[in-house]
Amino acid sequence: MKRSICLACLIVCASLVGRAQSNGSKYADSLLHITQHSASDSSKASAYLLLSYYYAFRDSALARQNLDHGRKAAAPYPFLYALSYFYDGVARYGVSDVAGSEIAFMKADSLLSQFSTKEAISFRSKTWRNIGILRQAGGDEEGFADLLIHKAIPLAQQAGDTIAVGKNYLDLSLVFKNTMQYSKATGYILQSIQVFRTKYSAGDLIVAYNTGAENYVLDKKYPEARAMLDSAWKLLADWPAKELYIDYYTAESMYYDETKDFRKSLASIDKGVALARQHSKQYEEQRLLLQKYYTYFNAKDYTNAREVLNYLVEQPEMMSQIGNRLQVYYGLAETNSTLGSMPAAYNWLKRYSLLSDSVNEVKLANNIHALEIKFSSAEKQKEIAALKIEREKAELSARNNRLINWLLGTASMFLLVLAVFSWLIYRNNKKLAEQQLKEIEQQQEIQFSQAMLQGEERERRRVAGDLHDGLGGMLAGVKMNLTGLTAAPVAGNGSELHKVINQLDSSISELRRIARNMMPEALLKFGLDIALKDLCGSMMTETVKIGYQSFGIEGSIPQNTQVTIYRIVQELLTNATRHANASNILVQCSQNGDTFLVTIEDNGKGFDTALASRAKGIGLSNVKRRVDYLHGNMEIVSAENEGTTINIELNVA
Repeated sequence: MKRSICLACLIVCASLVGRAQSNGSKYADSLLHITQHSASDSSKASAYLLLSYYYAFRDSALARQNLDHGRKAAAPYPFLYALSYFYDGVARYGVSDVAGSEIAFMKADSLLSQFSTKEAISFRSKTWRNIGILRQAGGDEEGFADLLIHKAIPLAQQAGDTIAVGKNYLDLSLVFKNTMQYSKATGYILQSIQVFRTKYSAGDLIVAYNTGAENYVLDKKYPEARAMLDSAWKLLADWPAKELYIDYYTAESMYYDETKDFRKSLASIDKGVALARQHSKQYEEQRLLLQKYYTYFNAKDYTNAREVLNYLVEQPEMMSQIGNRLQVYYGLAETNSTLGSMPAAYNWLKRYSLLSDSVNEVKLANNIHALEIKFSSAEKQKEIAALKIEREKAELSARNNRLINWLLGTASMFLLVLAVFSWLIYRNNKKLAEQQLKEIEQQQEIQFSQAMLQGEERERRRVAGDLHDGLGGMLAGVKMNLTGLTAAPVAGNGSELHKVINQLDSSISELRRIARNMMPEALLKFGLDIALKDLCGSMMTETVKIGYQSFGIEGSIPQNTQVTIYRIVQELLTNATRHANASNILVQCSQNGDTFLVTIEDNGKGFDTALASRAKGIGLSNVKRRVDYLHGNMEIVSAENEGTTINIELNVA
């Protein structure tokens, strides 16, 4: 049977609690002596406030009296005055004034936030932790976790209070344990244990071991639970405050209960109850008694189980928390139902249902309905006895009908599941087919682009060769013949011949430029890096400056790939000079393994990148086709009148 027992209690700090528990009345007497004989008003104020904490859960009247004296004495001291509201929150919680307690804590945080000392930040962390505990007591586990994560833990870390961080981790584990998320709870418990081991805070380490043992029991991990119990027991032998044995016996009784050793479970509970009564720990005693109920119930001793719950339902400490009330109400419904007390079972289950959340609403309604039927049957027992035979026949018929309905329902459910499963398979197959078709189309498009680019380069190379070797040679021969004629010019024709030769020189230069653009000779002879540098130099004019930077370009790149990269840079430079009206252009090329990076920046007029796909004459479609051919990516950063930056990443494997 699953159970969740909350461990909510307000704290100030470990050292304060330790002194109060270890020295008892001597601790209170020493504080009282300070209030009567100290010459310092601030010391008196601090002593009064600590006395109010000491009496908060022992004597509410003395707690309030010392708090009033402390606040009055702290009035000239802003920090102590802020702390008075912290202790006010503790005192109000001691008399179950939950609303007033939270208001006091919120006031304390508001006043303490004006101070930047580590002590003030540490008290703010404790303040938010206590506010979270108040909300947890009201059933808001999520709110408690939220305040721990976003308030208490960050403030404790800011204050450098490592022990407080560990305690907050332990609080978080309780939230997850109470909501039956045992694996998450284990993680925070182990973190808190690591903190307490590092700082060697023995008392906190014992609490963490006990909590870990309970969590492992609830998670059905009994060897791990036993190991936690053994670790706690070793530390308890040297621990002066025997109250920590109470939590140990609680965890140990849960372990024996879950492992079906009910006799040892009851023995552990009795030891814990005796200690709790000895130290006036009412809530801890009632926690043990709630565990005693579970042990009796699991041992099928329902009479004693019900007696324990009848006692607990009258105890304000136990019933102040919603989680505990739910367990007690549901337990009373179960035990009374098992013992045949159907009216009582019905009433307790109804009270349980009113407290439950909407998640269990349907299940609870069914349980209540079943109890109503049993209750009605018990009220009409005499009448039913007279009609026993007819009832048996009706029940037999009802069972047959239920069996038929169950079979029909099962068949319908099977068909529904089968239909859903078939639809899912069909949808997945359809998506897979669409994805495969899309991949095939993309592959075909890439292959088409590849073939087109390769054909284009072959044609460029052929035309370049024809121009250079054929027409270029012929023009060179014509030039030589004309040059020979200038050696003995005909009278009056010398200047005309020189003019023709100059025009022929220009034609040859233009022809060579066209041939070089169609198939750069520098790329074929010296490689990509030299070719790109030569390209940038050839495109510079008096009005356009082009800078070129390269890093790590390897000569092992396949020639087809080099040509494609060259064409990309050539096209982008042409765009920048012709269309962008740029006066400064920077070309950067680098290689890192199989990745080739190109960046071209210009100070031209820029353009709207959203309209780039519809723009004509800027050559971006040619560049994009070549980038796709090399399985690359292109990024364009531009805006009107702000220049353009183009980043390209290519795969040259």
